[in-house]
Amino acid sequence: MADHKQEPYNEKVAVEQHGEPVEGEVFTAENADHLQRRLGNRQIQLIAIGGSIGTAVFVSIATGLVRGGPGSLVIAYTLYSCMLGLINNGVAEMTVLHPVSGGFIRMAGHWVDDAFGFMAGWNFYMYEGLIIPFEITALNLVLSFWSDNIPVAAVCAGCIVAYAAINLLAVKAYGEAEFWLSGGKVILIFMVFMFTFVTMVGGNPQNDAYGFRYWNNPGAFAEFRTTGTLGRFEGFLACLWSASFTVVGPEYISMVAAEAKRPRIYIKAAFKTVYWRFAIFFIGSAICVGIVVPYDSEVLVAILTGESSGGGTAAASPYVIACRELGVGVFPHIVNALLCTSIFSAGNTYTYCATRTLYGLALEGRAPRVLTKCTKSGVPIYCFAITLLFPLLSFLQVGSGSAVVLGWLVNLVTAGGVIDYVVMGTTYIFFYRATKAQGIDRQQFPYTGWFQPYSAYIGTTWMVCIVCVYGYSSFSPWSVGSFFSYYLMLLLAPCTFTFWKLFKKTKFVKPTEADLVWERPIVDAYEESFLTPPVGFWTEMLQLVGIGRKRKDRRSSTASY
Repeated sequence: MADHKQEPYNEKVAVEQHGEPVEGEVFTAENADHLQRRLGNRQIQLIAIGGSIGTAVFVSIATGLVRGGPGSLVIAYTLYSCMLGLINNGVAEMTVLHPVSGGFIRMAGHWVDDAFGFMAGWNFYMYEGLIIPFEITALNLVLSFWSDNIPVAAVCAGCIVAYAAINLLAVKAYGEAEFWLSGGKVILIFMVFMFTFVTMVGGNPQNDAYGFRYWNNPGAFAEFRTTGTLGRFEGFLACLWSASFTVVGPEYISMVAAEAKRPRIYIKAAFKTVYWRFAIFFIGSAICVGIVVPYDSEVLVAILTGESSGGGTAAASPYVIACRELGVGVFPHIVNALLCTSIFSAGNTYTYCATRTLYGLALEGRAPRVLTKCTKSGVPIYCFAITLLFPLLSFLQVGSGSAVVLGWLVNLVTAGGVIDYVVMGTTYIFFYRATKAQGIDRQQFPYTGWFQPYSAYIGTTWMVCIVCVYGYSSFSPWSVGSFFSYYLMLLLAPCTFTFWKLFKKTKFVKPTEADLVWERPIVDAYEESFLTPPVGFWTEMLQLVGIGRKRKDRRSSTASY
């Protein structure tokens, strides 16, 4: 690993950021590199929530509903959330113990094989980078809900400038922006939940207490591609693919851990709340969309098949369709407005994660070392400059038919998200084997995953199955374009792994030789340097509105490590 030690703070900076220092001494380094720990508890929690809730929860989930029906949708989202929870269980243990720059991608290279880390890092970077222009394209589509005369190029340029401003200032600016933007997502999702409940019990202009009517007529399970039992099973698979695109979360917490204050406390709390977020946001959304509209809704089917305009916008949202069917007038505009903030927030998060991913690759020598250059505020400036080239692809939609090209690019990297979870599970298996081989008691870790290593084996096997078969439809009938659209990232993964393994002549890390100390002493010393107790999430929230006294974190002088 490259030796990029963070410089000790001078006294002026220490006084400004941490209160009164001990005279004549300096503070313990926060990281082994130049990233700075500036994200507080409330920011981390909202970033974790914001990274989970995307446009898919409000709009794209409708595709799964149409193809599989409400019953298949709920079962698929519940099953996938449970399996991703098993992956989260392992990555949480590793990240809380080692909250390093680059997150799980550096762990993959450190404990599995340097070539495995190379593959994981570039897969995640390309995945995150190519999603940024997709989100900008989605924003343009959502804005067209109100008017078709909004200049596309102006929206693209505005987003790029805004992402640059937020991410260039400092990580604290990014955290504050994401706190408020993610707050809009939370408000929106609870609004649609409340809309579902109120209207289903009769609180609508038609006074129609429709309840679970659509679960009985047209039914809970839809047929897709074929008929009968096989058709219903393929409908369930379609819902499962929808869940694999929609349900996310652990990767964003892992990437933000290196810039979190008191990671052993705040990052642990963020990981532990992933489970109820899965239950409320994803499984709850699957239940709600199956209540408000039938899977054979003519309006919804027409939009998703391209026979009617509105695909990809708020008009394709089951909630907006339900509003129009029930005669509710204002709510669609509120949904669309909050969708705009949701989409912008997603693009902002992808910009941040892609930048930190490239920085992590550079730290380990898997990208040019010049990219480790950071500004005084801790922003990897060269990594950010390269990442900002990806949003320029959003200008493709200015030309006729170019949005189709962009959509194809996004399809190429869809498997990248599931590959990330395979990487996390595999890394934990190697990590667990190393702890056993070296006689390390995992119960002494700040967070210990449950039912290990079986959770990792089950979760990883599940994700491998998903990424291998989710494009089965390209085989019948056979379509070369569809095949590569689904499987190109899966084919590139072993290619990048083999290239780096042959180029660097890397070897798999033996359990007895794995470095389980790594940067842990630096983090331990940093955690021990605090003189003030940690601030709870709700305490920070109350302080934000002026309730309670807001105090700064105070730290002692340099600890030994």
